[in-house]
Amino acid sequence: MIQGGAPHEGARFSFKRPALIAVATVLALGLSACSDKGSSTGQQGSQPGAGDIAGLPVTHFESGLKPNAPKPDLQVRNEDGSEDDQLAIAAIADSQAYWTEVMPRDFGQPYEPLKSLLSYSAKTDDEETECGSVKKLVNAFYCPPGDLVAWDRGVLLPMLRERFGKMAGAVVLSHELGHAVQYRLAEKAGIKKNTPSIVKEQQADCFAGGYFRWVAEDKSKYYRVSTSEGLNQVMASLFLIRDQAGTSATKQGAHGTAFDRTYAFQVGFEKGPKECAAMNEENIKARITERPFDKGDKGKGDEKLDAEIIGILKKSLDEAFKGAGVPGPEITEDGNGSCPGGPSTPPASYCPSNNTVSIDMAKLRELAQPVDQQAEWESGHSEGKGDFAAFSEIASRYAMGIQKGVGASIDNANAGLRTACLVGAWAKASTVPGATLRLSAGDLDEAISDLLSPESLVSADVNGKRVDNGFERLEALRKGYLENSSVCSQQYG
Repeated sequence: MIQGGAPHEGARFSFKRPALIAVATVLALGLSACSDKGSSTGQQGSQPGAGDIAGLPVTHFESGLKPNAPKPDLQVRNEDGSEDDQLAIAAIADSQAYWTEVMPRDFGQPYEPLKSLLSYSAKTDDEETECGSVKKLVNAFYCPPGDLVAWDRGVLLPMLRERFGKMAGAVVLSHELGHAVQYRLAEKAGIKKNTPSIVKEQQADCFAGGYFRWVAEDKSKYYRVSTSEGLNQVMASLFLIRDQAGTSATKQGAHGTAFDRTYAFQVGFEKGPKECAAMNEENIKARITERPFDKGDKGKGDEKLDAEIIGILKKSLDEAFKGAGVPGPEITEDGNGSCPGGPSTPPASYCPSNNTVSIDMAKLRELAQPVDQQAEWESGHSEGKGDFAAFSEIASRYAMGIQKGVGASIDNANAGLRTACLVGAWAKASTVPGATLRLSAGDLDEAISDLLSPESLVSADVNGKRVDNGFERLEALRKGYLENSSVCSQQYG
């Protein structure tokens, strides 16, 4: 972090006055429109998003193959009958059934089934395809020359199933089938030989979202997915397979950050495949978050959490929300993350009685440790979620104080979602040139990592209660970031 004077080029935090007047006004307008439309019991309110998932009811059940699912009539080279092969083959059959129904309806042409399917183990197999050998290839892929979808049943699919449940493989394979669909649609999807990788990958994630909507509507013969725990696992699997922080969206093979990938999936789920096919280089470039680290960002986006950086965070929040016309909460270590006689949501709590945010610095330092993506792949666990995860938790409690100040509800499901939305709007304000805190490559993914955690505060009300489904929590953050704060009150009361 650079303090005082001109900022060092690319420093993640530059200690100078930001030009956030317009942003602050937008935040204020969104907040001033807040009204208490939710219940005050801590239960979900009646606003859109606090009781449904893109128009579907919130459901709770085990996701996976239906008990009466038929056996797919598909020829698969090298399959071994394992559970992961059974799940994969059902996912291919199911995705093809979806496209057989959807492609004529939405694009005016029949769907042509894949010509070839390959199962292999990255541990032992060295099968050849028109796109090369699969030896030691921990992946799933579509190979255009052979019109082939292949998957690794030895490492990739078992790992995803063990961590994220029996629908995780369907996420990957419906994405790969999405690439096959692109080649079938060609100009109807704007796909050409020189189409950038990020466009193809965003479309494929979006097509997968459309398929999952179909499953969630119980139209599948093979699979069922709950809109709560089931979609939570889908979002978590997309988070794992994100690109490394600092990857350029223009790089060959770029797939996107977790924010980008979950965004595309949610668009497909909410709006369907026509919207996916309309994704192109121009509209993706306008909202993609994947980018390299700034020059001079020696910490790769991670700052040491201490009293000084908390002070800078407070300044950033004060400036972003000053247009609300209410005093921003003080951030204090008094109470060690809890409010005496009031809310206790450590490592950070908003205390309505004295308009303060009490933080537990030691616990937040643990949360703010750098993300280890290699460890995530190998063990499913990283020691920390990154500094922006900690900043987002504090920002969520600060935003709670602003909402209370303008008379908005702070103790129901809408309040929690509105808070996540406002954290997203503040994150966007941190991208403005000259901002006190500058968003670094990978920061939004750190917020998403925290948001998907069961103990996250980013989408919690003042008492720490949050809606069950991660899909909705991510949507709230995304809306605030991409649409500014006015949508926060419009959507969540």
